[in-house]
Amino acid sequence: MDSLALFCTGALLAFGLYWFVWVLGPAEVKGKRAVDLSGGSISAEKVQDNYKQYWSFFRRPKEIETTEKVPAFVDTFYNLVTDIYEWGWGQSFHFSPSIPGKSHREATRLHEEMAVDLINVKPGERILDVGCGVGGPMRAIAAHSRAKVVGITINEYQVNRARLHNKKAGLDSLCEVVCGNFLEMPFPDNSFDGAYSIEATCHAPKLEEVYAEVFRVLKPGSLYVSYEWVTTDKYRAENPEHVDIIQGIERGDALPGLRSYADIAKTAQKVGFEVVKEKDLAKPPAQPWWTRLKMGRIAYWRNHILVTVLAAIGIAPKGTVDVHEMLFKTADYLTRGGDSGIFSPMHMILLRKPEVPPSKSS
Repeated sequence: MDSLALFCTGALLAFGLYWFVWVLGPAEVKGKRAVDLSGGSISAEKVQDNYKQYWSFFRRPKEIETTEKVPAFVDTFYNLVTDIYEWGWGQSFHFSPSIPGKSHREATRLHEEMAVDLINVKPGERILDVGCGVGGPMRAIAAHSRAKVVGITINEYQVNRARLHNKKAGLDSLCEVVCGNFLEMPFPDNSFDGAYSIEATCHAPKLEEVYAEVFRVLKPGSLYVSYEWVTTDKYRAENPEHVDIIQGIERGDALPGLRSYADIAKTAQKVGFEVVKEKDLAKPPAQPWWTRLKMGRIAYWRNHILVTVLAAIGIAPKGTVDVHEMLFKTADYLTRGGDSGIFSPMHMILLRKPEVPPSKSS
């Protein structure tokens, strides 16, 4: 009887581990398994050191406000979090409003398709994805519009992941991925028929610098749409709770500093863009974008237990537990930002590069 009980207990534990890793483990788009979690381009033995390096940036805040320091800061962050994002969230590293009757995956796709619909591109035209991640939005947009999408990301590991996914989806003829800094893009002037960025330019130390680069590479008359992370009109800098929430979001998402919604259009106009439309897509009647974060609390704890076990037995790199815990805490700050209405990750601005450059007064 003792042997039978021991066998049953072992079988139950083995089944539980199988269920956690192979059934519950993959992201909803089955892009990554828990047993494959890594530190991106960082070797496994250096993940924990790089996690500490990431936090050291916040002890020297002036360094993450300068253009030359940002690539290393953001690259380190995405090496640490890309696999966890892809495993626990999916291939689109952004939020979208909840849509009654639609899954999170469908709501995400519709949010992405709206971006390309706004810039009015035709099949075969060449458009730019500014900060493409592992290419979730790129693939949805290419499939929807049949435009040729060129994505740029600072992180080499994300480039390789995006290319792999593009090929698996049969979209590699429409999707190209380049490793580079969107503050100094390796593209000629006037070379794109349109551009979009989905929750990506928040990593720029100065929004003016990335907008100027997008302006440079767009053809005259072309449109650019961006979904920006901002503080809203409800944010009060003198409110300690508001400050705590915003600083928590910044620390957990590699942000040099969140911008006010009121600064976005002025910055775009400063570099030469015409503002076509501006709207916070998070405002009612839109359904809360943070619903998925709230609903995912049980999944976060489940995943955290799994990551802890995998790290303890040497499958996941040391430091992965710290990174996952950081993202869990950040999810709480994001939820509080959404609940209070002081933060939006989808302040939409639609811009046009003029057909004729404005004349400069002497």
